Amino acid sequence: MLDKKEHQYEKAVLVGLVTQNQSEEKLDEYLDELEFLALTAGASVDKRFIQKLTQQDPKTFIGSGKAQEIKEYVKSNNIGTVIFDDELSPSQLKNLGKEMEDVKILDRTNLILDIFAQRAQTSYARTQVELAQYQYLLPRLSKMWSHLDKQKGGIGMRGPGETEIETDRRIIRDRITLLKEKLKTIDKQMATQRQNRGKMVRVALVGYTNVGKSTLMNAISKSDVFAEDKLFATLDTTVRKVVIGNLPFLLTDTVGFIRKLPTQLVESFKSTLDEVREADLLIHVVDISHESFEDQVNSVNQTLMEINAHQKPMIMVFNKIDAFAYEKKEEDDLTPESRKNISLEEWMKTWMSKSQYPTVFISALNKENFPEMKKMIYDEVLKIHIARFPYNDFLFEYHDEENENLTE
Repeated sequence: MLDKKEHQYEKAVLVGLVTQNQSEEKLDEYLDELEFLALTAGASVDKRFIQKLTQQDPKTFIGSGKAQEIKEYVKSNNIGTVIFDDELSPSQLKNLGKEMEDVKILDRTNLILDIFAQRAQTSYARTQVELAQYQYLLPRLSKMWSHLDKQKGGIGMRGPGETEIETDRRIIRDRITLLKEKLKTIDKQMATQRQNRGKMVRVALVGYTNVGKSTLMNAISKSDVFAEDKLFATLDTTVRKVVIGNLPFLLTDTVGFIRKLPTQLVESFKSTLDEVREADLLIHVVDISHESFEDQVNSVNQTLMEINAHQKPMIMVFNKIDAFAYEKKEEDDLTPESRKNISLEEWMKTWMSKSQYPTVFISALNKENFPEMKKMIYDEVLKIHIARFPYNDFLFEYHDEENENLTE
């Protein structure tokens, strides 16, 4: 993990675009997330630049005037990295590189790939990340080296970009082919492992990145999965056998989703997503303390639809109620209602109370409302188990020593 000195050493500015399809309010949310991504990667954000255009400029994304403004600012403030909130085309990257000499130009995709490169611990995860990086770099190869070859390490330079600066397209393509073949072999091995798990019901934790899935995994399974208050703390899929009452099932912790998820990662992390596709039950974990949690729910649902996993049985778990806060309005306050002054109790009466899925509000950190959640999981797993084994349901009787009142 990077220390504070490194955070202070690599200063960055963020750049975002307000267009007819993206409001300034929405951009602020994206830039908040981009700043968290930058912090996770090891940078401290010095300033945000926002440009308003009908649509992005095909040459420089933001227009030459704004590019010149950013160039003057980073030069006078000794800033070495400029991070764009959207993916830049090869030509935009080339033009910005010419405009801002000796400055690293990164986009959201490159930044996410860099974080994945930091976080990949196993050989399998590193192979997945390396493939995604090469797929991103290939169309930008001749455009990037002209200004990146002057840089020495840091954000955006981990992985293949650090050692393959002079590599031509043919060698990159050969490497991509080799990595794909390697992943095919590993995918077959993992598919066999899933088959060898037997007929046990499989439950997968899904959700936006940094909503507390790993913390919840640890609490339910009494395991020690790495959890940290940073984006993408967990890349490798973790599977644990869990018993609630006397009903056993397999619980899987998966990589978190994110808005504007790079297509390269969706392809290279196919086996990780297979854990979601092949699960019998999904537990959708939501950080209700996040001011944009509804957007995060929609992003996760969209990703589930893209991988054809949206019709599976699901439990909605709204986590971090211990961190939920709102500003109570006074009776004579005439300011309009907003998300900030809606209480948790009021939220529970909105669309959440009408959800087609079982819903529970918890704190994974202090295990608040855990008995209710465990009972809910037990009931849903039992339904699947009975459908699979209709003649042995009498063997199971729910018992939770933490809350005897819930015992059937």
